[in-house]
Amino acid sequence: MGGPVDPGHLLHPTIQTPRACAPTADSTFIRKQPPYDGGMDELIMTDQEPPKSRVRQQLGLTLVLAYGTIVLLATMWPTPLDQGFESSITKLLDVLHRNGVPEWFGYNKLEFSANVLMFVPLGFLVCMLLPVRVWWLALVICPGMSVAIELTQAFALSARFATVSDVASNSVGALIGAIIAVALRAAINQRDEKIIARRIWELGLAR
Repeated sequence: MGGPVDPGHLLHPTIQTPRACAPTADSTFIRKQPPYDGGMDELIMTDQEPPKSRVRQQLGLTLVLAYGTIVLLATMWPTPLDQGFESSITKLLDVLHRNGVPEWFGYNKLEFSANVLMFVPLGFLVCMLLPVRVWWLALVICPGMSVAIELTQAFALSARFATVSDVASNSVGALIGAIIAVALRAAINQRDEKIIARRIWELGLAR
């Protein structure tokens, strides 16, 4: 058994202060971060992918369907859209030529450019709607749609003319739109990564 217990020790216990430890090679120092003021009682970390925005998906699908309908109306109309506007198109080309556009840019080049521009928004919208990992499907869907349109014109619309150049111009437009969409999504992703990294630092989770 030990010696007698000092009553004074029970009445006035000694508070021991932890001794300072010298840093070692394995020591890890975490800088104190600003206090979390996000308003949540508890921050829950999870490895699960956050849910996708249904509003963005529904809006993208609505825009694709709306613009796709416009393209179908323009290309599936029983008669060419430029029928009856030949004189106006000639005047437009004259104005373009007087303002520096080369003379070789005639009606065929104008039609090709219009077909390119028509499919730029479609390629952009389809690419934005698709998941990032399969964005390239836009380069299959849009040209496929163009081929279907030309085949319909060839076999069902006698007043319309199906040409390979229309498929080529539509495909170029879809490619341009898809490239713009990919660049935009990359820029948005880079911005979001910076915002998330900054927020993690503010919450004091960075080591």
